[in-house]
Amino acid sequence: QVQLVESGGGLVQPGGSLRLSCAASGSIFSNHAMTWYRQAPGTERELVAAIGSAGGSTNYADSVKGRFTISRDNAKNTVYLQLNSLKPEDTAVYYCNFGWSRALGAWGQGTLVTVSS
Repeated sequence: QVQLVESGGGLVQPGGSLRLSCAASGSIFSNHAMTWYRQAPGTERELVAAIGSAGGSTNYADSVKGRFTISRDNAKNTVYLQLNSLKPEDTAVYYCNFGWSRALGAWGQGTLVTVSS
């Protein structure tokens, strides 16, 4: 079974930056689009950013356009999310998954991002 392990979260002040990583086990990584989601307390999980299997196509939620950047390294089976100009409303647990517009795999444990002064 493919596993997804997210890392890189932490506490950051408003306006700060973080880089999240998601490492996938197995050999199917390069065949699939990858997507980052986030879930804030009391809310539903929402799609944040997606990237095509070769990295040529990307898509972002309006709330993060211009601030977040998704990328991937297929040789390392890893997808990244660069978070810049962070706002308190970006506070959430961030998850990755296979797929472009819907999650295709099992969820990992996520990584917590807290934006606070």
